[in-house]
Order: sequence, then structure tokens, then C-alpha cells
Amino acid sequence: MKNKMVQTMLIMISVILLAGVITLIVIYKTDQSSAAKPPSIDDVVDSSVDIDQMTTNLKDNHIVQIAIKIEGSDKKAKEELTKRDFQIKDMMIDELSNMTMADLQGDEGKTKFKTDLKERLNKIMQDGTVVNVYITSYVIQ
Repeated sequence: MKNKMVQTMLIMISVILLAGVITLIVIYKTDQSSAAKPPSIDDVVDSSVDIDQMTTNLKDNHIVQIAIKIEGSDKKAKEELTKRDFQIKDMMIDELSNMTMADLQGDEGKTKFKTDLKERLNKIMQDGTVVNVYITSYVIQ
């Protein structure tokens, strides 16, 4: 009787351990397959908005012509960004009018402009977020 009970307990423990190992393997594989994959270029284009080239003065009386593309988190974000076109242009003018030609000529200045614009836009966004800002045209005089 004792021998049979020990065998039954060992079998039950083995089954429980095996089920636990299988569960861990399934969870691990699921996590790997659902890991964030970068969006395809088609996804980026489908969620992006072009802001036409605009010309404005810089803080030091130089002039900049700039066009950007804003990548939203999804199609709803794109729709909102399209509607907020006038606000985006206003924010761009605000940012650029506080920068000098020297500020914009280096990589750091352009990166700061893009980061600041992205942060300002994300504060007003209601349907999604701004993922990235790209400068698509840039002339400074």
C-alpha cells in the first residue's frame, strides 16, 4: 500500500513539473513572437503627414525654408495631425524664431528642433502620439 502511494505521488509530481515546464516554454515563445517589431516602411508612410515647405525668420534675422514629415503612432494619429496642420506650423514658427542660424546648422540643433516639436505636439495630441519628426527639406540663408 505504501509503495503504491509513493509511486502515485511521484507520478503526480512529475506530471505537475512537466506541465509547469511546458507552460514556461509556451510563455517564453509567446513573449518572443510578440516582441515589438519595428514598423515597416509602409506602416510609417501610412501614419505620416507632410508639412509643406515654409519660410520663416530666425532669431538672428536669417531666413530658413523647411519642410517636415511627422510620423504618428497610427492612422488615427495621422488624421489628427492632418487636422492640426495650422497648429503644427505655428509651433514650428515659434521654435524656429527662438533659434539662430548657428543653432540650426549642426546636427544637435536640428535634433533639438525635432525633439522640441515632437514634445510640444505630444502634449496636444488626443488620438495617438507623434513617433518621429523628419526634416525633408532645409535651406538656411
